[in-house]
Parts: sequence; C-alpha cells; structure tokens
Amino acid sequence: MKIIFAQMVLLCFALAPANFCTAQDVITPTSHIELFNGKDFSGWTFCMRSNANPTLAWTVTNGVIHCTGKPTGYLRTKQDYRDYKLTVEWRFVKVAPKADNTGVLLHMQLPDEVWPPCIQVQGKYSNQGDWILMAGAECKEHKGMDANAPVPKQGPSNEKPVGEWNNYEMVCSGSNVKAYVNGKFMNEATECTVTAGTIGFQSEGGEFEIRKVSLEPLK
Repeated sequence: MKIIFAQMVLLCFALAPANFCTAQDVITPTSHIELFNGKDFSGWTFCMRSNANPTLAWTVTNGVIHCTGKPTGYLRTKQDYRDYKLTVEWRFVKVAPKADNTGVLLHMQLPDEVWPPCIQVQGKYSNQGDWILMAGAECKEHKGMDANAPVPKQGPSNEKPVGEWNNYEMVCSGSNVKAYVNGKFMNEATECTVTAGTIGFQSEGGEFEIRKVSLEPLK
C-alpha cells in the first residue's frame, strides 16, 4: 500500500503543470520587505524577447535600477507573493522624443515568456493607473472587452513631469487590486483570475529608473 501511495504522489507531481506551486511557495508579507537591495539584482531574474542579453536593458548604478527600454522583456522577482501593498518609486528620464512605455506586472505566472498571464498596472506615459490584462488573465471590469483593450483609470492622470520621482502603490488583497499614483486612487480590479505570483517591470520602449521596491503587509 505504501509503495502504491508513493507512486501516486510521484505521478501527481509529474502531471502537475509547470506553474504549479503550493501554498508554501507563496509568501504573504508579515513585515516590511525590501525587494531591491540598492546594489544588484539579488532575488530577481530576467526574461527577454529572443533571449536577448538582459544587461542591454537592465543595470544598477548608484543605488538605482536603470532600464533603457530595449530590448523588450521584463525583470521579475524569483519569489511568489500574495496579499500585500507594493510601493515603487520610479521616474522616466527622457523627454525627447517621448517618455513612452513601461509597466508594473502583478501576479505573474510561469513559464517565463513575453508576455505571461498577469495584471499589468500600466506605466505608459500619461496612462499610469490603467489595467492591462495579459495573456488570458482576467478581472470583472475587463470581461467582455477586447483582449488587448485597457481598463481605463478612474480619473485624470496624476503623474509628475518627466525626470521627477513618482510613488506608485498597488494594494493586492485576495482577488482585488487597487492602484495609487502619488497618493491618488486611480483604479481597482476585482474578481481577478490570478491572485498570487511574481512581481515584475517591463522593458518596453521607455527609459526609466527605479530607486525603491518594497512590500508591506495589508492592514
């Protein structure tokens, strides 16, 4: 009987999908967590289109993550998280020809590919706070819309001028996500089909910098 049980367990793991993770694999923060140590990419990994060299897009200098915006891909945590408040301090660094595009990727699912199922909090210049539901991820507010259509933010933009630091806060609680830009509520997604996963940033055309990435437990 013990042999049969062991064989069944092994079969279950063999048949499990590549992105299968147990509850023990996902961290729910109970205290403040600094995801970026100000020195290097410890705790992070990359996925770039066509297996491009990630150092062409991502570097750390003087305590700041710098992204050139090219080639296309993303930087993500190695660890999965759920139920947290994420704070990101970042800025666009180029005015001409335009600041262009990036995004914060929440609840990213494996396997790594450009792009994985996740919820993108839009980082495109003047559109921060829109939702982009990527690769089959879904929420109540997006159902019935075209797959690539954004869920627009609930009010005018609250971004600072190019070159100034922005404070981006995302509150992930169960199947709901809220986004705040510089202290202003911008959007909410409810009944999300992804509720845990890694956290990432897009390299997608815009040159930008990040100086802080941290998690806090929900109040």
